[in-house]
Amino acid sequence: MYKKIDYKKELEQASKSMILVHEPETLIKMIVRMIVNKVQVSHAGILLHDFEKDTYVLTVSKGDKGLKIPTGFARMDADNPMISFFRQRQDKQLFDDGAFVYEQGEKALNSKILSKNQKDVLKKVLYQMEILDAVACIPSYFRNDLLGVLILGNKKNGKKFAQDELDFFVALASDVAMAIRNAQLFEALAAELDKKQRLFIHTTIALAAAIEAKDRYTHGHTARVTNISLEITRKLESRHKLTFDEKFFEHLHIASLLHDIGKIGIPESILNKEGPLNETEAKRMQEHPLVGVNILQPIKELEDAILGVKYHHEKYDGSGYPEGLKGAQIPLIASIIAVADTFDAMTTDRPYRKALTKEEAVNEIKKQSGKQFNPQVAESFVELFQDNKI
Repeated sequence: MYKKIDYKKELEQASKSMILVHEPETLIKMIVRMIVNKVQVSHAGILLHDFEKDTYVLTVSKGDKGLKIPTGFARMDADNPMISFFRQRQDKQLFDDGAFVYEQGEKALNSKILSKNQKDVLKKVLYQMEILDAVACIPSYFRNDLLGVLILGNKKNGKKFAQDELDFFVALASDVAMAIRNAQLFEALAAELDKKQRLFIHTTIALAAAIEAKDRYTHGHTARVTNISLEITRKLESRHKLTFDEKFFEHLHIASLLHDIGKIGIPESILNKEGPLNETEAKRMQEHPLVGVNILQPIKELEDAILGVKYHHEKYDGSGYPEGLKGAQIPLIASIIAVADTFDAMTTDRPYRKALTKEEAVNEIKKQSGKQFNPQVAESFVELFQDNKI
């Protein structure tokens, strides 16, 4: 008998755990083990991108049955039909960035809508899945790069994957991509820092995870804010023709992860209060951005990221804190985090109110465009929602 899984809870728990892991292989093993144990699949594995060789390697394989090919030996180059299929992301009739299920692919072969070329591509992809003994594949992207492919075998109970399970895998793949990029980012950052600074940054990330443990209403908040912030920036690039270099993405990534680090100095009685804060408590809560700045200032390499931590509660009309900055005075990195942070807060349950629906929260962000939020950032966020990216 299989116990029904609360996928939202599992995703939040996984996201929370992933923040602490700074080694990609360790992270992937943890995720695959969780899938095999929780979802009860016969086996699961991940093809991970080796950037230097531009090839995808079966890094981890777990389960009762395992894959026919040992880990480390399954390698797919960029021109492999399945890898090319997921990397190009062009044919929306066959694949729309979500889970690709073998059975659905087989049915599509009989479709009269598909061209001969599309069917030829599909046959090659399905053949690759047969080699890997996969009934479903879920690609994992960061920006426009395919970081890996999650491979799933049959469920042990013989049933098909339900839609909520597939949605869970797709959301998990997005979080895994974020966590892998996070691990790579801190690996690169560590190379630039001396031993004391490396210890400091790892300790700081551990503290960020401790914040979520301290505030029982915000599990998974940090990972979600980070993910949404990066998506907003990509939309600003593609829709509004703004250009951001790799350093901006790195600073945004770090700032999003650490935006609430200052809450380590806020009493739990305030963080977990069963109701709205009074004036004194609200003022104390408003100290957390500056507390965060004080924590992070010793590392000069985080100077730009600190702007996001310090100013993510400023408002476009000048009514925010800590300095009452207005309009273009507010660093863009902070304006991006502000929208992501507010949306996640509105769609999370609190003891004194139920979470808003996504639609209600998006409408509120629309209303506050030009008041609380930078209009371009708010518009990009709304477009993401309309594109089903949120």
